[in-house]
Amino acid sequence: MARKPLDYEELNENVKKVRYAVRGELYLRASELQKEGKKIIFTNVGNPHALGQKPLTFGRQVVALCQAPFLLDDPHVGLMFPADAIARAKHYLAMAKGGLGAYSDSRGIPGIRKEVADFIHKRDGYPTDPELIYLTDGASKGVMQILNTIIRNERDGILVPVPQYPLYSASISLYGGSLVPYYLEEEANWSLDFVNIRQTVVEARSKGITVRAMVIINPGNPTGQCLSEANIKEVLQFCYHENLVLLADEVYQQNVFQDERPFISARKVMFDMGPPLSRELQLVSFHTVSKGNWGECGQRGGYFEMTNLPPKTVDEIYKVASIALSPNVPGQIFMGVMVNPPKPGDISYPKFAAESKSVHESLRRRARMMTDGFNSCRNVVCNFTEGAMYSFPQIRLPPRAIEAAKRAGKAADVFYCLKLLEATGISTVPGSGFGQKEGVFHLRTTILPAEEDFPAIMSSFKKFNDSFMEQYEGYSRM
Repeated sequence: MARKPLDYEELNENVKKVRYAVRGELYLRASELQKEGKKIIFTNVGNPHALGQKPLTFGRQVVALCQAPFLLDDPHVGLMFPADAIARAKHYLAMAKGGLGAYSDSRGIPGIRKEVADFIHKRDGYPTDPELIYLTDGASKGVMQILNTIIRNERDGILVPVPQYPLYSASISLYGGSLVPYYLEEEANWSLDFVNIRQTVVEARSKGITVRAMVIINPGNPTGQCLSEANIKEVLQFCYHENLVLLADEVYQQNVFQDERPFISARKVMFDMGPPLSRELQLVSFHTVSKGNWGECGQRGGYFEMTNLPPKTVDEIYKVASIALSPNVPGQIFMGVMVNPPKPGDISYPKFAAESKSVHESLRRRARMMTDGFNSCRNVVCNFTEGAMYSFPQIRLPPRAIEAAKRAGKAADVFYCLKLLEATGISTVPGSGFGQKEGVFHLRTTILPAEEDFPAIMSSFKKFNDSFMEQYEGYSRM
């Protein structure tokens, strides 16, 4: 019998090349165990509300009123909703002709893009054009759209930090390009080594790869480091001299848990540096409502901003965005509320400020608790989580454990994480899913479990880890 078009053997080879560890073998096994009745702590993905984070009230009030505009006609609406939430809902409904059930402009609602532009101007001190801001279904869709625009064939390479968020490796595979990894230096707090990065580009070019773009993730995922202004200047100068587009993934800009290196956008640093770089370097920046204090992953709100892209290129990006007709409208409204939150003097401001502070301060404490917890374990070393939502400890596996993994047909870190899952119910992601140096092993976990659960979670991890190390080697603080 002839093979059918959707038989596995006949599928697009690029689809079959995609790997996405965050929802890979560990996640599938955890889901099976959960169905069998085992309690699972899903720390595999940065999904704050799934792990108990409460939504910020103001955004939900505004979107609730936009979703059910008939509530605005109820004479008692003021008893249920504060006046500023009511006013904001009317503000967005006036922009969204047909309400939330109608398509918007393919680039997003113009008025909300203007709010994003105002947010960027206030953050960076430099104005931007709303026509160069596109709203998207989460930042991921924006990243995929821009990668699809850049990658022409398998000889086009994208420089991606390793360890990296697998959105990049998966999307580059899907679009038929080549991932060019540049390794972050774990011993120097996951810093960038430009001697190695330049060598990486030289080697890629020697193989016939045209390196066209560089990705930075700041704060880092999965590594949790925050780039200094000096780091970002080096990145910008490198991209300028090598004629690369810079893709700045800045979705964790609100998640900063130390004071030495506050978040600073690549765009701000670029304009601070002045011409010719500020007028010529092509930059695309990404942000989302899924992270920060909002954590509204399921709402799928995001944006990308384009700097120094030619008008014809912007037109082509608009054309491709138009294929999907419209980003989801509730997610756009969440983006509007995120970039234009209640201000001092507004009725909702005290509650909004208190809720935001509570979330941020708890995450900051959890970042410290998790780092300290990992560093108290045998053969585990972990850099402090300066930002984002993750810890990425190195697990120094004994040779006998590596051999046992080989016999089981598993990568060594997958073997360790599966054992951890079975013993404790803690679902993590093996470091191999993000890329790591040969012979070095990690896992990624979020810092998102409820703060009151942290002592028990870290105690459970420590008990498992120390028993595992004892079983396969005995104590060895390498």
